[in-house]
Amino acid sequence: MTKKLKFQAPTGMHDILPEEQRYFQKIYSVVEDIAKFYGFEKIDTPILEDAELFSKGVGMSTDIVGKEMFSLRTKGGDYLALRPEGTAPTVRAFIENGMINLPQPVKLWYFGPFFRYEHPQAGRFREFWQFGFENFGEQNAVIDAQTIQIFYNILQELKLKNLVIEINCIGDSQCRPYYKKLLTSYFRSRESALCPDCRRRLRENPLRILDCKEEKCQPVKSQAPQIIDHLCEICHKHFKDVLEFLDGIELPYRLNPYLVRGLDYYTKTVFEIFTETNEEIQKQSALAGGGRYDTLVKLLGGRDTPACGAAAGVNRIVELMRERSQKQPKEFEAEVFLAQLGNLAKKKSLKLIEEFRKEKITIGESLGRDSLKAQLVKANKMGVKYTLILGQQEALDDKIIIRDMKIGKQETVKLDKVVREISKKIKK
Repeated sequence: MTKKLKFQAPTGMHDILPEEQRYFQKIYSVVEDIAKFYGFEKIDTPILEDAELFSKGVGMSTDIVGKEMFSLRTKGGDYLALRPEGTAPTVRAFIENGMINLPQPVKLWYFGPFFRYEHPQAGRFREFWQFGFENFGEQNAVIDAQTIQIFYNILQELKLKNLVIEINCIGDSQCRPYYKKLLTSYFRSRESALCPDCRRRLRENPLRILDCKEEKCQPVKSQAPQIIDHLCEICHKHFKDVLEFLDGIELPYRLNPYLVRGLDYYTKTVFEIFTETNEEIQKQSALAGGGRYDTLVKLLGGRDTPACGAAAGVNRIVELMRERSQKQPKEFEAEVFLAQLGNLAKKKSLKLIEEFRKEKITIGESLGRDSLKAQLVKANKMGVKYTLILGQQEALDDKIIIRDMKIGKQETVKLDKVVREISKKIKK
């Protein structure tokens, strides 16, 4: 019987090991490039926030606040929560730092860990990573379409195939109250057919029932009134414009009249992006999702400011990249390898490595080893074009051997000239 380790990562949280870090770095690099292209600036918010930020902003009736939030009381009596999502903290930062006074729109993006207390399963963790884009100060429907386009572009850049966008309009304070009444009346007459969670949602917020993934609720949900039939004139036009913009850029979308997303702050447009071929992950959650939240800035104490944004799950994207057998991104690819023998050579090697770093030439090494054979084996595995050999005699003479790994030819040069020589060779 295997002895259980005394210390392990907490349930639902795990180490991101070097092989997985390469995928994270690849995703970060793509997101950063696209953010720069579209004019978004990076923001980092604290991992701990005032718990009321989420209960007020995300909504008390949501699963995130009601069941999944990690909260704690500090020694000073503050009631804080590990951030379960990124939009409310970004809105808080927007208000607190007076960004309303900046030229509008203010475009922000983030990349980091978030926390939700839920049952760990494939693609879902208690500590998970997301990246998000938030756009403040624009109410035109073109911003909704561009937000969708940005996330679609990122997923495409990451070589994910068969992407499909699901989209809906959930109205605003003008048309949603009437729809909620219709929905409440419909579900109340079928309450016995709903799961226990949805019976609770019926009392607190009937829209949440449309977000339920329980199989028992699907037949009832599928016959529910559709909000698209009850939109006010402003919401109807806004949604029509969004769809026309998506048609104009030829993005593949389908209408989902029961898509509401799991947060209370959304207004008008909501969307999610899936991979069509991965049913297992599609059942669990979208790769990306978001929408418009025109009332959230005011709700959290700021001035009335239209806004639109979305976020994507990094862990699920990594899972898909692995599943599609994508070649693992290389973390380090050396152009030259430095082999050394003896303490004097090691001392000179440290200085030499720094000289290569300043010239931006990547160099592999195995300073802890003394066996030349073992070091050359490593150089071969790394596939470098040239290996530098600094033996004890070379170190004494301030010289170094350059070996061409392809043809085996060697030449000896002065130690203070080797960086220049290698630079010439690799630029040929």
